[in-house]
Amino acid sequence: MADVLDINDAVDIDVEDDGEQSVLRLKDKVVRRKGRGFGPGEGREHEKIRGYESIEAGEHGDEPGPQKSVEGWILFVTSVHEEATEDDLNEKFSEYGTIKNISINLDRRTGFLKGYALIEYGSYEDAASAREALNGSALLGQTIGVDWCFVKGAKKSKKRSRRH
Repeated sequence: MADVLDINDAVDIDVEDDGEQSVLRLKDKVVRRKGRGFGPGEGREHEKIRGYESIEAGEHGDEPGPQKSVEGWILFVTSVHEEATEDDLNEKFSEYGTIKNISINLDRRTGFLKGYALIEYGSYEDAASAREALNGSALLGQTIGVDWCFVKGAKKSKKRSRRH
């Protein structure tokens, strides 16, 4: 884990004049921090400095339903024929909007598709229309299932459980 050294105040050091005193003053001003987030007393200042990206809670923020990933809206396609290719999926799903990414996993032993794929759209409308139209449709003679990859569940109620 990397250490981060912060110097609290600007220190004007003249090494020739003070010698060890200036080094001790510098050491007093240095704060050593380890780990992620720098502890409970630091607040969230490190996030402001680094400028992390975040997804704003918008139209689909707090309610149950599909959830946007960092890149876009991802559909999970199941029961995909083992001999299907990326071009087959692209041809079928590109009718409903611009596809940002297609991810297919192959079985190492056979080299065939594992039976599922992830398809990413940039907008919610494109992904929703593809999901509605293609769920239960046929691809290479096999019925596929299309659903959201990331789904935010209903909020859990806070019930206390009693142990006897």
